[in-house]
Amino acid sequence: MQGIRVFAGYVAQFLKVRLAYRGDFLAEVFAGAVGTAAALVFVLLLFEKTTDLAGWTREEVLFVFGFSLVPFGLYSLVSSNLYDFADRYVIEGRFDRILLRPVNSFFQVLFESVRIPPLGDVLVGLATVVYAGSRLDARLGAIDLAWLAIASLSGAVVLICVFGILACLSFRYEDRIGILPPFFNMIQFGRYPLPVFNRPLRFFLRFVLPFAFLAFYPSAHFLRKREFLLGCYATPLVAAALAGLLALVWTRGVRRYESTGS
Repeated sequence: MQGIRVFAGYVAQFLKVRLAYRGDFLAEVFAGAVGTAAALVFVLLLFEKTTDLAGWTREEVLFVFGFSLVPFGLYSLVSSNLYDFADRYVIEGRFDRILLRPVNSFFQVLFESVRIPPLGDVLVGLATVVYAGSRLDARLGAIDLAWLAIASLSGAVVLICVFGILACLSFRYEDRIGILPPFFNMIQFGRYPLPVFNRPLRFFLRFVLPFAFLAFYPSAHFLRKREFLLGCYATPLVAAALAGLLALVWTRGVRRYESTGS
């Protein structure tokens, strides 16, 4: 709860500053939405020469892709410091300042920087889900909307935990670039139905970097894919398990932190 209050304080202060120039704020969100919408063109182009991908129709792929944009957008709102953690906090020694405050250090790193453009991802994702869902006659009742919210938050937690755990490696192996960039690019795999990939990659996306829980498994609830419902409703449990693992790894990493010596 303390972390939530800190997050609310950071966001409130950030919005006060950004909304002082509302035109710039709206333009930034709009630019983010346009950039994300352009990525949907690739999906549409895939179906210019084929009618399905591994048995998944155009609308089903669009639904999964759009669903993935919502948790990814929520994650991106607060994730920039994780991406630069090795350089900004460990190499430059800014983590010292974090440790002087009587607030959870991970929450401080996570919420010290809030980005606006990812709101465009969330808006485009929701619009795509509504469009594809209407074409598929997918269920969008009150319970379904509640599941959409729960699954989206769980997907965002999965991403935060995965990259938080990877960021912990910077406590042991100090490097300005860090290990996150190549793994960050692999989020793209989580935007498509799992069956379109080969078996080794499917295993990897389930159990190593569980990006299949970003959108593919949660989408089974709406797409009536009974064979994937177990993974679908396990999504919040996966997020909770990763959160516990992150807490353990982060605590051990902080104990190894030795500052910069300057």
